[in-house]
Amino acid sequence: MQLVLNLDKILFYFANHSLGNRSFDYIIPFITDLDNWRIPIIIIWLALIFKGGRKGRVAAILLIFTITFCDQISASVLKPMVGRIRPCLSLNDVRLLVGCGGKYCFPSSHATNIAGFATIFSIFYQRQTTLFWLIAVIVGFSRLYVGVHYPADVIYGFLLGGAIAVMVFTIYFFFAQKYKIIHYLSYNLI
Repeated sequence: MQLVLNLDKILFYFANHSLGNRSFDYIIPFITDLDNWRIPIIIIWLALIFKGGRKGRVAAILLIFTITFCDQISASVLKPMVGRIRPCLSLNDVRLLVGCGGKYCFPSSHATNIAGFATIFSIFYQRQTTLFWLIAVIVGFSRLYVGVHYPADVIYGFLLGGAIAVMVFTIYFFFAQKYKIIHYLSYNLI
């Protein structure tokens, strides 16, 4: 376990120190700040509801369940249970580019939420899967770069978010098969 923690710290320092540059120092704190994305997220969600047809409405509704579960499980259950202290609170030489946030960091809620988003969107809009996961990787990297998460926090956040999204979709799909009226397609996805 100590080997994994040491590797985690080495990779953290690589992202936080070695990759540091003025351009990233300006762009990445903007990317990682959820406040900068609230309006675009609302616009995308409303577009799914009003312009996305039945498929878009189902995706929008499943996103609500997915993000709610992702956020609550990562922030309210796992972070206090695991109790891993953020690098900005436990290491002395962190380049902290945003507020440190809460005390605990495992798993990253940003990573969990964005992986839930990417997974749901990848299921419904498969042609853009690469784009959705590229966005997720950029957000995950941003958490390391700004000094608030270790790589393991982000990796496990991705795994958790993906698993929760698959679970939400699987539950939906079970009921959609049983009650055809709530199914958005006339053929099976799985």
